[in-house]
Amino acid sequence: MSKTRIAVLGAGWWAAENHIPVLKSRPDIEVVGICRLGREELRRAQERFEIPFGTEDYNELLALENLEGVVVSTPHHLHYEHASAALKKGLHVLCEKPMTLHASEARDLANLARLHNRHFVIPYGWNYTDYAAKSKEIIQQGEIGKVEHVLCHMASALRDLFSGTGAWFAEEAFFKPQAKTWSDPAGGGGFAHGQLTHALGLLYWITNLQPTDVFCFSRASESGADLYDAISCRFTNGATGMLGGAGTMPPSSTYQVDIRIFGSEGMLLLDIERPRLELRRNDGRNSLIPVKARPGEYSCVEPVQRFIDLIQGKTAENRSNASLGAEVVATLDAAGRSAKSGRVEATGKT
Repeated sequence: MSKTRIAVLGAGWWAAENHIPVLKSRPDIEVVGICRLGREELRRAQERFEIPFGTEDYNELLALENLEGVVVSTPHHLHYEHASAALKKGLHVLCEKPMTLHASEARDLANLARLHNRHFVIPYGWNYTDYAAKSKEIIQQGEIGKVEHVLCHMASALRDLFSGTGAWFAEEAFFKPQAKTWSDPAGGGGFAHGQLTHALGLLYWITNLQPTDVFCFSRASESGADLYDAISCRFTNGATGMLGGAGTMPPSSTYQVDIRIFGSEGMLLLDIERPRLELRRNDGRNSLIPVKARPGEYSCVEPVQRFIDLIQGKTAENRSNASLGAEVVATLDAAGRSAKSGRVEATGKT
């Protein structure tokens, strides 16, 4: 049986915890090479996962013979450089969030993916749940009418990570998260790029909303990375939104994600912390849809599986493509600029 040849660019904490194990679990996949800085760490990763080729030079990785796809899991500020190089090589790309740090870069990646006819997946795990699919179906069927306003709140227990003082959740991990990646605002560290991006990816996939104007208040950790974000947003269809949250829940807390979508005919409530999906309509035809999930549960297995299925030409839906990722990045880019300027900032979408 011919195997799909995949490489991993950025074999650090999350790649070792999630992406490489998921890839190695499939008999139809061959992880042919990995790339990361640090010769000793590279050797350890190759030995643990039995990967024949390792390099500190990503150009050498992308030049591997008959390579079909690459997982980009490098520090946030390098995603654009690495993903664009892979697309220009004709490779399919799974790019970790944040997709990029700037809207112009994200839109360029979306254009490159279209130009080269390559699959581009951002591993937003919640997008691949049954309750996300049901939520989108309800909106598409017009059950709440025209979307007029949204609330999207997220919170997680990562004060130490965004402050650069540790990572309580990764004490037993094979590799530790790099403090600078998560706590240096110049490199995309902080709650917005590190966490809120997930919730916005889910909201935008469900609703197809596209942001135009953003105003943001933000509060930072000792390192300067954002811990709290309060974002007001306007969308192309005229809808308004309140987006944001906090990275400071107590350690060991589950995720909070609360999405409420208000429309001309009713509203939809999706709560991931206390799993609940509820439709409330103006005509009184309300329903509580069963949700099979543990409180605050998050998994990133399905996006990696879906990436491989897409490469292999199987019938599979990409629920987190480059175009959706560009809308998320545009929101967070404008929010960051607004927090500094004290003004409403445009996303460049009209």
